[in-house]
Amino acid sequence: MGALVTEIDDDIREFARVTPVDPPPGMGRFMAAMRRLQDVAVSTDPDADTWNDSAQLLEDVCARLEDHRAPAGVAPAGRAPRLPGLGHPLIPPWRITESGPDGVTMQGHFSRFHVGGNGAVHGGVIPLFYDWHFGMIVSAAGRPDSRTAYLHVDYRKITPTDLGLTAHGRIDSIDGRKAFVTATMTDSDGTVLSEANGLMIKLLPHQP
Repeated sequence: MGALVTEIDDDIREFARVTPVDPPPGMGRFMAAMRRLQDVAVSTDPDADTWNDSAQLLEDVCARLEDHRAPAGVAPAGRAPRLPGLGHPLIPPWRITESGPDGVTMQGHFSRFHVGGNGAVHGGVIPLFYDWHFGMIVSAAGRPDSRTAYLHVDYRKITPTDLGLTAHGRIDSIDGRKAFVTATMTDSDGTVLSEANGLMIKLLPHQP
């Protein structure tokens, strides 16, 4: 998992480590509504008045939330393991079901928001998922904060939406600061949909 960096002054930087938190009351409901909004926004065709009225509602919500801005490492989005996608709307709604030094297993699905065409998950969403998965694998193995050096995906089958899927990944080997990671995504029948391999490199002190 990449380290977050907080700027202290022009010359000094320090890590704002990503630590898990319990989601505040109401956050799960809010994120579920956000995901529904994402799906609805790409699957409806309302008239101009409805677009404008809806935009006004969203602008009002944004203005309300702006009063509660928090810096990286403090805002709970992306740090709530009890919520799908760690409570971050960018991350697909998957959950970690097994986690340890030997690997990480996740289960979840993709929705209409993730469609690239003809009902198939967009090809760019799959690497996004694996990048997150790799970060969880490195973290579960007790490795220090790391960055993705490269990520390669082999697409074996079309990845469907709204169906339960499973992904499992592990560290294949370690060479100093380098951790070589692999993962596979399968459907409920065990059919391989995609495979990925990548390199995660341990950050040096004060390296963003």
